[in-house]
Amino acid sequence: MGANPHFGTPGNPADRKRVPGGSSSGAAVGAADGMCEIAIGTDTGGSCRIPAALCGIVGYKPSRQRIPTDGAFPLSYSIDSIGPIARSVEACARADAVMAGETFVPLEPTSLAGLRIGIVQGAPLENLDETVGKRFPDAISRLRKAGTHMSDETLSLLGDMAQVNSKGGVQPAEAFTVHRDLLSRRADAIDPNVRVRLERARNITAADYIDMVRQRARLIRLMDERLADLDVLVLPTTPIVAPTMQEVASADDFARKNAMLLRNTVIVNFFDLCAIALPLPREGGLPTSLMLVARNGRDHRLFRIAAAVERLFAG
Repeated sequence: MGANPHFGTPGNPADRKRVPGGSSSGAAVGAADGMCEIAIGTDTGGSCRIPAALCGIVGYKPSRQRIPTDGAFPLSYSIDSIGPIARSVEACARADAVMAGETFVPLEPTSLAGLRIGIVQGAPLENLDETVGKRFPDAISRLRKAGTHMSDETLSLLGDMAQVNSKGGVQPAEAFTVHRDLLSRRADAIDPNVRVRLERARNITAADYIDMVRQRARLIRLMDERLADLDVLVLPTTPIVAPTMQEVASADDFARKNAMLLRNTVIVNFFDLCAIALPLPREGGLPTSLMLVARNGRDHRLFRIAAAVERLFAG
C-alpha cells in the first residue's frame, strides 16, 4: 500500500491524497516525480510493480535468480527479487543489466505482429474498478489491432496456488523467521498492519512449510510447461487505482485494499516468472497499468516485447 505510520506516507504524484503503492513506495514516487532516473526495489509479491502501476511508471520483476539478493535485507529467502522502477522500459532494462552483471545491449523492440499473447481469465479479471475495467479492454483492443494473436487463457494452476497458500504460504513463514526476534523484543514498534501479517505465520509448522515448498516447486515446473506456447501473458497489474489515504485509514479497509493490490502480482512471484508493469494511456485520469508476464529466464525477450508495447501505447 505504501502507507507509512513511522515517517509519513509519500503522496502519489498523480494525487497527493492517494497512496503510492508499496512496499517500494518512496522509490516509485522518487522516479515518477523526476527526483531520480532509476530507483531500486525488492519485489516479493509485487513491491516494484504495484507502486509503479499506481504512480504511472514502469516496474520490473526479474527472474528471481537473475539478480543476486546478497546484501538486501530479506523478507522471504526463496521468493525475494530485486528490480528497477523507472519512467521507461529502456531505463529499467539498463538498470537490470547492471544488477545482473551484464553489458547493456540497446533494446530493439520486437514486432508485435504474430506475437502470441494469453489474456489471463478468471480471478485476475474479477472486480476491476471502473477505471481499470475501461482501460484494460482498451489496451487489449490496441494489441489486437497491432496484429498480435490473442487467446483467452484459463490457468487451473492458480487454484493449486491457492490451495498451497491455504496452509499459510511460503513467504509469510519465511518472513516470520526473519522478524521473529524483533517481534519478541519490539512488537509494539512495528506497523500494526505489518505485525498482524507476520504474527499470522507464527503457527505454521515445519512439516507444512516443507510441504508448501515442495508443492510450489512442482507447480513452478507445471506453469513453465503451461506457458510454453505463449510469448507473454497479459493482465491488469492491479485491479484498482490508488486508494486515498483516508480509504485505507482503518485496519479492515487497509487489509481489503492491500489484498486487492497484491492479487495479480503475487502470481508471478509464486510461479517464479518474470514480469513488467507498463502504464496505460491515462487520458487525464489516475494511472492504471498492464502487466506482461513471461517464463523464467526470458527477461531479455520480455524487455523487447515491453518496449514494443510501450511504443504502441505512446502512439
